[in-house]
Amino acid sequence: MIENGLLPRDCAAPGQDSGLACTLKWLLVQTFHQQRMGWFSLVCGGLAFMLSCRRLAWAGWLSGIGGLLLYSYDYAAVGGLLSLLVLLRPRKRGQGEYEAGEQPGDGLRVGGLR
Repeated sequence: MIENGLLPRDCAAPGQDSGLACTLKWLLVQTFHQQRMGWFSLVCGGLAFMLSCRRLAWAGWLSGIGGLLLYSYDYAAVGGLLSLLVLLRPRKRGQGEYEAGEQPGDGLRVGGLR
């Protein structure tokens, strides 16, 4: 629909008072060039993984899904998976990762072998 000029019609170059619809079309097309959405997901996912930042992880995960849907899957898949690792990581309680007497697998709710 975008390539055939159906959405929106009569768009000039961006910034020439072409309207909001033409600006949004231009921004959408820019996400395809040089796999920019995939690169964004990879950068967000990598930073979220290194810094354990959940906000960056959400940005990386959502842009990774968008990149997979919009055929920018090379980098978006890696960025989305790195982000997903951060989002699935259990949150720390206070300064210490575990409380006294707690085993690392206790948060998984898996019973021990008896």
